[in-house]
Amino acid sequence: MHRRRRTALVLSAAIATAAPLLAACGSDAHPGAAAVVGGQRITVAQLENRVNEVRKAQRAAVPDETQYQQVLSSTSSLTRDTLHNMVLDRVLHRAAQDGGITVTRKEVLQMRGGLEQQAGGTKGLETAWLQKYGIAPARLDDNLRLQLEAQKLAAKLGTDTTQPAFWKALSKASEELHVDLNPRYGSWDVQKSSRVDAKTPWVREVTAGEQQQTA
Repeated sequence: MHRRRRTALVLSAAIATAAPLLAACGSDAHPGAAAVVGGQRITVAQLENRVNEVRKAQRAAVPDETQYQQVLSSTSSLTRDTLHNMVLDRVLHRAAQDGGITVTRKEVLQMRGGLEQQAGGTKGLETAWLQKYGIAPARLDDNLRLQLEAQKLAAKLGTDTTQPAFWKALSKASEELHVDLNPRYGSWDVQKSSRVDAKTPWVREVTAGEQQQTA
């Protein structure tokens, strides 16, 4: 179980720790898209729906208005972080496919059962994943499948999710998928398989406005 927690932490920590190396192309050719991954669009509407799922779950978990405003403040980058996770899901799934990795429903349920025991039940696990990783309860099983794919891929490579060999496999998958982010959400660092912020003030202003709309 400790390895599982580390895996989740590593994948979410990539949001904050990656440094920009390569800039992705702009998405002018894909109007309405927050990102294009492997030729498939992640629309702005899909991204907003995913963010709204998290906000609704946060609101339900924190009914006190003052505390809720503190949650909003501490998760002000939720839109960008959510897009990062949506793209990384596809990148990791591609890397797992390339490695011949599969995950069964039974394995997901087994992992969830163990984590629920540690967290004191279903509600405890859902709250922990919401607070730590910005994952809405409805997306929990999907995220656990992602963790299992990461674990199995690392094991097949003879490494773990903190080592360069693992991230090299994700970098290869990023290149294969030609990840293209809408510039308002930053760019995709192929080498680190992570979203990075654009160094333009207007991007931060737009993002802040979006957060107010989705709060």
